[in-house]
Amino acid sequence: MKFFLLLSLCFGLATVRAIESDEETSARKTALDLAGAFSNDGFKLRDGHWSGTLEPGKARLIQVNLFAGNAYWISVGSNGKAKKLALRVYDETGELIPVDLHEEGHRVAAGFSPRTSGPCYIKVEAIEGAPTAFCLIYSYK
Repeated sequence: MKFFLLLSLCFGLATVRAIESDEETSARKTALDLAGAFSNDGFKLRDGHWSGTLEPGKARLIQVNLFAGNAYWISVGSNGKAKKLALRVYDETGELIPVDLHEEGHRVAAGFSPRTSGPCYIKVEAIEGAPTAFCLIYSYK
């Protein structure tokens, strides 16, 4: 009996953690609005997203697996507390990948086509403003 109670408590806590805060939901809406512009060019939104908190001067690094031959747009949005975001993309060797950058205050996007398939690292940073919730999504074609 105690085992089942403990097990249900653990699953209950895991469920609570999976719920996004209002700030993360706002950041995801901003990222989705930005990514929507690329769907007009035939880009499909990948299921899933990455979210968390950005503090000015403390970058977050997110690994995504991408495929050569595809074109991608990485879109990042915040809840607006950050006045400016920065976005950089690196290949698996740490080499900076050249991107078409779209910067618009608390939302930023980078378009590119990787030369090789494998992991890429997305560096997201709040340059100006207060700590903020952020969300990263990507589109492909």
